[in-house]
Amino acid sequence: MAPIVKLPDVVANKISAGEVVQRPASVVKELLENSIDSGATRITVSIRDAGRQLIQIIDNGSGMGVDDALLSVERFATSKISGVEDLEALSTLGFRGEALASISSVSHFELKTRREADRLGSLLKSDGGVIEGVQPVQCEAGTMISVRNLFFNVPARRKFLKTNATEFRHIHETVKSLVLAYPEIEWRMLSDDEELFHFRTPDVRERLNLFYGEGFGDSLIEVTEDNDYLSLGGYLGRPGMMVRQKYDQYFYINRRIVQNRMLSQAVQQAYGELLVERQSAFALLFLGIDPSKVDVNVHPAKLEVRFEDERSVRNMVYPVIKRAIQLNDFSPEASSTHSSGTLFTPAGESGGHGVDRKLGYAPPSGSAATTSDLYRNYRESAFQFPSFGSPDFPGRQQGSAPFEPSDRGERHMVHETADTEKPDGILPISEDAPLVLGDKDPKIWQLHNKYIVCQIKTGLMIIDQHVAHERVLYERAIDVMNDAVPNSQQLLFPQKIDLKPWQYEVYEEIRDEIYRLGFGIRAFGGMSVMIEGVPPDVRDGTEATILQEMIAEYQENASKLKLEKRDNLAKSYSCRNAIMTGQKLSLEEMRMLIDRLFATRMPYVCPHGRPVIIRLSLDELDRMFGRK
Repeated sequence: MAPIVKLPDVVANKISAGEVVQRPASVVKELLENSIDSGATRITVSIRDAGRQLIQIIDNGSGMGVDDALLSVERFATSKISGVEDLEALSTLGFRGEALASISSVSHFELKTRREADRLGSLLKSDGGVIEGVQPVQCEAGTMISVRNLFFNVPARRKFLKTNATEFRHIHETVKSLVLAYPEIEWRMLSDDEELFHFRTPDVRERLNLFYGEGFGDSLIEVTEDNDYLSLGGYLGRPGMMVRQKYDQYFYINRRIVQNRMLSQAVQQAYGELLVERQSAFALLFLGIDPSKVDVNVHPAKLEVRFEDERSVRNMVYPVIKRAIQLNDFSPEASSTHSSGTLFTPAGESGGHGVDRKLGYAPPSGSAATTSDLYRNYRESAFQFPSFGSPDFPGRQQGSAPFEPSDRGERHMVHETADTEKPDGILPISEDAPLVLGDKDPKIWQLHNKYIVCQIKTGLMIIDQHVAHERVLYERAIDVMNDAVPNSQQLLFPQKIDLKPWQYEVYEEIRDEIYRLGFGIRAFGGMSVMIEGVPPDVRDGTEATILQEMIAEYQENASKLKLEKRDNLAKSYSCRNAIMTGQKLSLEEMRMLIDRLFATRMPYVCPHGRPVIIRLSLDELDRMFGRK
């Protein structure tokens, strides 16, 4: 075995570069963080060939003198900290003192810098880590760093770089994350001499609109919270702005961009059913916390952090996000596409976030409205009709059940107590709800036995009757199973069902939960079961079919999605038992369904993430008809 020797600095720097400089985007990140730490108010980023040929950062920060310029490319030389105790009170983005040494060791490196008080600046060049010395030079106050031919002396690393499109995307994401975090800085970016953007004002929404499409910034939900432990601020996206990758989730700890699974999961769980499979919510969130309670010295890339008490952070972040989501009107608003004059933009045609690629509608814009705002808007539209729950309401008995079509019989009424709690932010449905004078003809229609169209004060509200009823049944099923309340109606004539082996296996797995839901089932020998009772929502004559379809739906969900058992069962039950497309509803049934929908905790999406309500405003109609 060869004797142990100390590696030359050039070799050590190349090895260190493997951790710090992983790709061109890593160089951009390190250099931009230095510019921000220097107090720059104006930063320009220029790249060529996706960073392979050139990465150049120009700032108007504090600059450096000759001695500092020489030290800046030495390993573990930094102006950010001087002792171990400083790590617990970091107020800068950089602190390790490795970046410039690593970058200069794998590139043709040039640094020009001048302090405001100096007449001449300093020019330092390094060729693969070999410094050529410092020369005086005329230059602007601040610092300009040029990195050419990255990895020219590490061919293995250069060979593993991805395509220009991929490397450019990583660079752009890096720059964008800092542009959004530091709106007080004037940012400019060029790629192959083409200007991509130049932000001169500190308007974050202007920057969001440029990155994601016109109107995007105005459509976001603003989040603010401040307590003794941490502060939380930023923006959240609406369901129509969901994406299938997490590039569009930005989490900052003390304005440092971080990657943290706990924060990502907190956002995901707060949205819950608003997200369909593999979707992620747009998030731009800033957390302010005592630096001593978070460790940023986890990895040379400085993207990972560890909290002193991660559970406390989550317990404060999650409720704030959840409350912001619950208090907002998430019903999408149909909008015209001015270039084509059509009501909807076909799904998939939009490249940005201004129009949802999957659902084909534009997210609502303007100030946020709460759930109760939309419900009140509907109730106060121009018609006179007895209040839901009043003695004059046809087909509705005092204290009787949520919506079920009237021909299902007395067996399908579920009784609720008078003190049933309503979710926060929902307008309560009660006998003393205000009546509004107006036309005697109710402004509600059923369209093709599929959609319910309602006049509201600001235009039209369109409801998908199947998914609306699905939402009502889903929440009731969850509550029934969680609260273990009696929810079964005995059948006059029990029904025997012969299950297939796989059906019986699934039934055995969920037997206890099915019983909680309201199904009274007993074994009848072999793989046969006898249905003796069902939940009140199940229609007469469909008991056996509903059970078998529920089992099939549950099995399919279990194989495709990672759902908790009760959640899966509630989704399966509500999907198979909801009123179907093509079923004609009476006026009373439509009104009752709408009232029950707005009494749910999340009326805007079905349990599977599809929209329940779409609004069409009068302003949008006026634009379509050329009135505006």
